[in-house]
Amino acid sequence: MRIHRIGAAVAAAAFALTAAACGGGSDAGGGGGGEADQPYVAIVSKGFQHQFWQAVKQGAEQEAARQGVRISFEGPATEADIEAQVTMLTNALGRQPDVIGFAALDSRAAAPLLQQAQSRDIPVIAFDSGVDSDIPLTTAATDNKAAAAEAAKHMAEALGGTGKVALVVHDQTSKSGTDRRDGFVEWMQANAPGIQLLEPQYGGGDQAKSADITKAIIAANPDLRGIYGSNEGSAIGVVRGVQESGVQGLTVVGFDSGAAQVEAIRNGTMLGAITQNPVGMGEQLVDAAVKATRGEQLPPVIDTGFFWYDQSNIDSPEIQEVLYQ
Repeated sequence: MRIHRIGAAVAAAAFALTAAACGGGSDAGGGGGGEADQPYVAIVSKGFQHQFWQAVKQGAEQEAARQGVRISFEGPATEADIEAQVTMLTNALGRQPDVIGFAALDSRAAAPLLQQAQSRDIPVIAFDSGVDSDIPLTTAATDNKAAAAEAAKHMAEALGGTGKVALVVHDQTSKSGTDRRDGFVEWMQANAPGIQLLEPQYGGGDQAKSADITKAIIAANPDLRGIYGSNEGSAIGVVRGVQESGVQGLTVVGFDSGAAQVEAIRNGTMLGAITQNPVGMGEQLVDAAVKATRGEQLPPVIDTGFFWYDQSNIDSPEIQEVLYQ
């Protein structure tokens, strides 16, 4: 039923946008391109509540100020709300932006709207999560498969290459979700045959749900030795679930670097995590958007980088620069 609702919402939005384009729709949001020769970039992210997205927003705003462009930045309340994101993308297109920045929750659900953007000559710049489409001119993102493989390597080293390991993943619909799952799994299968991986569980990036999943995994697997959380909400939920279960000695690795994860690494609850460069991602997104307005050639992918951090390097200048607490 949820899939049908999303499909209907996308279809209705696409029809409305077609009608607006044919009728020369007005600038409902006060955005439209060309005002005072200042390009307008409408950015729709996967979420808004996590510190990661606030850091992306900060980077985008900084770059917009440097380049003299206007931006809007919005995202749904949770990273499970695909319908809300579809609505936001619809509204963003209705404001007639010069460029759309888009981080897809579902890499296919928004395809009709991206087609509408293309038909109206509005360039699309993907960020964080790629889209199953050749419409985006580029994708500014972490190499999520390589980053997840780095997390897997540190987990395997900490466990001495043996033991049962669980995965709590934020979703199986976005490119970042599938890449952070597959990168972890594939590295383990190729390099750590002594590690037994449990089937990935999906918590939608929600801390409470991820904590409940973690507690259920621990209860069903008393011989569990490690757990991997694939984004900020998942990793914090894993830490909370481990603490509420009262178990000792579990090795936890995560992804992202909000304040709760930084504290968990400092106090030893979490071994370490991958930190991205969200401020840099926001900057690269807006820079690519500006280049798109000028018709400049863009690479297919803009790698925004990642780092492993743990107690040994958390206070180094390199890591402090990319923590987003």
